[in-house]
Parts: sequence; C-alpha cells; structure tokens
Amino acid sequence: MAKKISKNARAGSRAANSGGKNFVKVIKSVKNPETGKYTYKQIMIHKDEVKTFFADKK
Repeated sequence: MAKKISKNARAGSRAANSGGKNFVKVIKSVKNPETGKYTYKQIMIHKDEVKTFFADKK
C-alpha cells in the first residue's frame, strides 16, 4: 500500500519548487511630455526588483 500524503503537503512542495510567488505584477503610470496624457506600463518582475522599477524614470 502506498503512503498517503496530505493535499497541503503536496501543494507546499509544489510551491517551493516553482518559485512563482517570487514574481509580482507592477503597474506604473507614465506621462507623455508632449500631450500630457498618461499611459500605463505593466510587467511581471521579481519582487526584489520592484524598488528599482519604480525608481527608474522611463
């Protein structure tokens, strides 16, 4: 007979291997200097790079 593993234990090991929780979606508004209209730049980046993304003036 196979050893039973709880559903939570399987989900925990799967999450540890994927690394998907380390990425976040960030949205930044960027103003066009010619027209004055705003556009939105949105990307998925690693959570350690969030401050550098918002510090960048592009």
